[in-house]
Amino acid sequence: MPSDFKKLMFARFFFTFAVQMQAIVLGWRMYELTKDALYLGLIGLAEAIPALGLALFAGYIVDRGRPLIIYRRLTFVSLTSGLLMLLTQLPSMGISVDLQVKLLFISSFLTGVARAFSQPSMYSLVPKIIPRHLLPQSSAWMSSAMQTARMSGPAVGGILYGFLGVSGTALIICICLTVTSFTLFMMRLNHPANTPTPGKSVKEDLLSGLKFVFSHPILFPAMSLDMVSVLFGGVTALLPVYAAEILFVGPQGLGLLRASPAIGAFIMSTWLIKGGLQNQAGKKLFSSVAGFGVCILVFAFSRNYILSMISLIASGMFDSVSMVIRTAAVQLSSPDDMRGRISAVNSIFIGSSNEIGEFESGVTAKFMGTFPAAVFGGVMCLISVFTISFFSPKLRQLDLKELEKEKS
Repeated sequence: MPSDFKKLMFARFFFTFAVQMQAIVLGWRMYELTKDALYLGLIGLAEAIPALGLALFAGYIVDRGRPLIIYRRLTFVSLTSGLLMLLTQLPSMGISVDLQVKLLFISSFLTGVARAFSQPSMYSLVPKIIPRHLLPQSSAWMSSAMQTARMSGPAVGGILYGFLGVSGTALIICICLTVTSFTLFMMRLNHPANTPTPGKSVKEDLLSGLKFVFSHPILFPAMSLDMVSVLFGGVTALLPVYAAEILFVGPQGLGLLRASPAIGAFIMSTWLIKGGLQNQAGKKLFSSVAGFGVCILVFAFSRNYILSMISLIASGMFDSVSMVIRTAAVQLSSPDDMRGRISAVNSIFIGSSNEIGEFESGVTAKFMGTFPAAVFGGVMCLISVFTISFFSPKLRQLDLKELEKEKS
């Protein structure tokens, strides 16, 4: 792999590592201050609003600018979020509980702003570095780096929170984001910016990514499958409650629970680097999402910490298969001059499934209870698999090798 791609993976690792640590700090600190599961959903919503609201605009900017420069700038936005969390949670500041809660929401909001530009920048950068025939393999490599960060970030965040507290952990988060910025400035990539398509208005350009995805026989059902299954099936927002009131394992245990899906994803994505998903990718995609739903149901019923971790690890393994297939399909299906806007639409689907999913989990847990909310999510995930499989024969028949031969 080219040197710039390795640097990009390194930067992506530290960015994701820092964001995952911050998610642990924000979630646990919010629950410490409020003792209310609804607030865990609301803090996810605070990140989702800018991440989703700015996504189309971010894709347009990336396609009209230089993705590397944009990626460098968004790391400074994320660093501002980390510094805000660091300064406002210092005991010496004497900030009231109500104001701390509000500032945690602002910190989460800034993270969402950075995330709005992160994925379009990344998706646009990789094809400028990697030849087309290596895109599926590069997706597995990038997935492996991200899953390593998602695996280690929550675990390290939970452990550090237990020993250093919120301020000490926030300081380390800021250091990681500084390393990210330094690595990006070492990259030599300097491709010119794209030029606007003649005869198209700004509005048409902004919406062109949506039109492309919604009319595509593979991308739209693939993104919808991920969105619906994780929207209902994700239990991330419920983990602080499970750790505190059901499994009784504290912030250190929460960090390991949060890291468990990434541990499984790392194991699977490392194996997927060797290939093996190109043939019958559609069938493997649906099977993996169904396996994810079953794992969520096992976690919901579990009252044993080890079994809960195993079920979350398995869910991460299944989710990794889904993510690598979907990422490769998006990269192979996207025209070069629309990668930012198409990946922005993809980020809307992912954001809807993750942050809006956390909000859904928080609201469902508030009114139904934590255990019924987790069971409901697992069942809805399985229903989505059978429904989308029935209505999307093209996705069922997806073969990445055949897609690779087509001109984007």
